[in-house]
Amino acid sequence: MLPVAVCERLCDALPRAVTLDAALWHIEAARQELLGPGLLTVNLNATAPDDPPDEVQLQRLWSSDPQAYPVAGRKRKTLTPWTRQLLLRAEVFVGEGEAALAEVFDDHALIAALGLRAVVNVPLLEDGRCVATFNVLGTRPYWEPREVAVVRLLALLATLWVLQTRREAGS
Repeated sequence: MLPVAVCERLCDALPRAVTLDAALWHIEAARQELLGPGLLTVNLNATAPDDPPDEVQLQRLWSSDPQAYPVAGRKRKTLTPWTRQLLLRAEVFVGEGEAALAEVFDDHALIAALGLRAVVNVPLLEDGRCVATFNVLGTRPYWEPREVAVVRLLALLATLWVLQTRREAGS
């Protein structure tokens, strides 16, 4: 069960947030309280119709650690089991342990240097299609099912903000 105080703070703060940044900082505060140390990023699926069919372009929209993961950073991902699962089939991805992270992320050395050992990537959907990802990395070596559920719930709270920002940017 989620602590009532965390729920009340989010219910009070999110409707008053004026910007994506403000909303995501409230969500990040709840993430830290519920899940402990880690990193939260949100990436837009910035793939254009004229991009190669076997590539996906991601652009970082928000980061709880802009020094290590700056906003507006872009990366090109080829079609892999991870991109197919998360971005094409719009299914949650859970990666646990350094070997799993190394298999999926090119920047796994930076992830390890930050003490992060597990990830939950949640697709943010518009019309059933993944248009962004909500990414939580933690210092734990594995996720308990309730922790994955918390990440998914926080991602759901972020979705409206991310979709609104995406629309305003004309993506």
